[in-house]
Amino acid sequence: MRKNRSAALLATSLICSGVVALAHGETLRPNVVVILADDLGYGDLSSYGGWIATPALDRLAAEGVRFTDFHSSGNVCSPTRAGLLTGRYQHRAGIPGVVLANANSASHFSGLQDCEATLPELLRDAGYATGLVGKWHL
Repeated sequence: MRKNRSAALLATSLICSGVVALAHGETLRPNVVVILADDLGYGDLSSYGGWIATPALDRLAAEGVRFTDFHSSGNVCSPTRAGLLTGRYQHRAGIPGVVLANANSASHFSGLQDCEATLPELLRDAGYATGLVGKWHL
């Protein structure tokens, strides 16, 4: 059931971006780049109304698909990443708080369970070359 919901989310995203690509006469297999930045507010980039010039990111935003309704119940990075990469509410993905490398007490979380499907895994299974860069804390 969990993998089916994630697969449906991925399929919907790819279909929507494929429709946009068709409208522009491009290929059906779009490049997928997901950027998640810590401590970046919704209106900080100029493409979202911010006053600081961010021309490279503005170009990505102008030529791509922008998702503007992602919410995280966590106030730290791990739940946010878990929600984005699994398409699930963070507590249901098993990441209600920060994940530490040496989770040796009941107050720490050990990371995503193997049964959780992530966006990079689903993209890989669809034939994409995938990679993650930066900190994960998952």
